Amino acid sequence: MPVLTLFHGRFCRAAEVAAEVCAATGFKLVDDDGIIAAASAVSGVDREKLRRAFAARTSVFNKFTHEKECSVAYLKLALARLVAEDNILVLGFAGQLIPPAISHLVRIALIADLPYRLAVAAERDELAEKEALKLIRQKDEDCAAWIDFIRHTPQDCWDPSLYDLFLPMQKSSVAKASALIEENALKQVVQISDTSRRAAQDFQLAAQVEVALAREGHSVEVEARNSRVTLSIYKHVLMLNRLEEELKSIAARVAGVDHVQVRVGEHFHQTNIYRKHDFSMPSRVLLVDDERDLAQTLSERLQMRDMGSAVAYDGASALKLVAEDEPEVMIIDLKMPGIDGLEVLRKVKQTRPEIEVIVLTGHGSRSDRDKCLELGAFGYLQKPVEIDKLSALLQQAHEKIRGRAKGSR
Repeated sequence: MPVLTLFHGRFCRAAEVAAEVCAATGFKLVDDDGIIAAASAVSGVDREKLRRAFAARTSVFNKFTHEKECSVAYLKLALARLVAEDNILVLGFAGQLIPPAISHLVRIALIADLPYRLAVAAERDELAEKEALKLIRQKDEDCAAWIDFIRHTPQDCWDPSLYDLFLPMQKSSVAKASALIEENALKQVVQISDTSRRAAQDFQLAAQVEVALAREGHSVEVEARNSRVTLSIYKHVLMLNRLEEELKSIAARVAGVDHVQVRVGEHFHQTNIYRKHDFSMPSRVLLVDDERDLAQTLSERLQMRDMGSAVAYDGASALKLVAEDEPEVMIIDLKMPGIDGLEVLRKVKQTRPEIEVIVLTGHGSRSDRDKCLELGAFGYLQKPVEIDKLSALLQQAHEKIRGRAKGSR
């Protein structure tokens, strides 16, 4: 029996269709929540962090941490192990990760026009049109970004050529859509063969290699065929030979790998420089200062020291980033218009006390210093700051955070 994947828009009755198909065929229903749970069990990564991989919005720190790519690697591994079981229906985003080389795969898309989706939202969930529109647009944005991410190039996520079955639900009922899926799932052409079984094994091997690379801080695409692994780089590399040797060494240690080759991907992006994530260095540093030139220069100097740094130019923006992107260390200017550094420190320590905060000031007094330390600041430095002194303090804060993380395991 084949593997079915069901990609869908919001309010297209996908869950109802999937449940009916599984009831009729005996397939096991696996949704994104189930795959996230399995990936979390394998990796130890928090489920909510894994879930963010499906969102269109990517963290400002991702170019340093490769967090999204790492999450996808773990999701692939969990999915590859499930695919080996056969007779499953994968509902949601994760099914798009299954390579087309697995020929016992039926790719299905469920979509509908806006009036249909709004009617479902009102009838089933009793949502007002404005709220439903917001949810529909967000899901469609996530779907589009997910397809772009997987394929490394912009492509319409609802292009019928991407799917074996493309079902516009405004022209069908749940029963009719389910019956059509069941009919196609039983066709001989999509039944398991030795070749497709081998492709499923290759998918699992590729996922194992991708996870091994991610654990070493690397982010590359991995394909496997008959125990031969190909690593594809989609970013500009300054020292390609050195990177190739390191990637090959890591991949070759994975059981089942007979040969490794590295290539530059077809849609290679010259503007993006390949960065290996160094887990020993601070990579989620948020620098907050209203002096834009100073803040940008300081951020660049930290990046030159392999520290991942993003910038916010006022207190309100900083607090928004704290909520959305989870920095681990903050460097904040004490004197800023609007919400000043002291208030940012106070709010951060009230809501996210695990974030370490270093205060910078050119005009602070001893009482300011005492107040900041009393509120929980990790450090207090005078401007102009010596970059080596700041780097050392950042490293101390990072080591404290890593120590807490180890202690909580």
